[in-house]
Amino acid sequence: MTAPIPHPLIAATRTVDWMLDRLTEARGVLADTSQRPDSLVILSARVVVGQTDDAGECADAIELLCQLDRRPLHAIAVAAFPNGGAA
Repeated sequence: MTAPIPHPLIAATRTVDWMLDRLTEARGVLADTSQRPDSLVILSARVVVGQTDDAGECADAIELLCQLDRRPLHAIAVAAFPNGGAA
């Protein structure tokens, strides 16, 4: 049997691709929130908050979370930013 030789650059690329795919999927869900269950919209908003580099998109996702998630804002922030947002 031949197994691929592990290479850190290839593994990192796959991880980045996977994260970008999830962000793209979450953006698609948020673009059509009226056709999606609230639980999926909340999950997608959390993904966008955690992965996007766009401050406006992040603010929009947080606003949507505040409208759909019944928990207090600090509980939403803790769920969206575990460890205080530290990497």
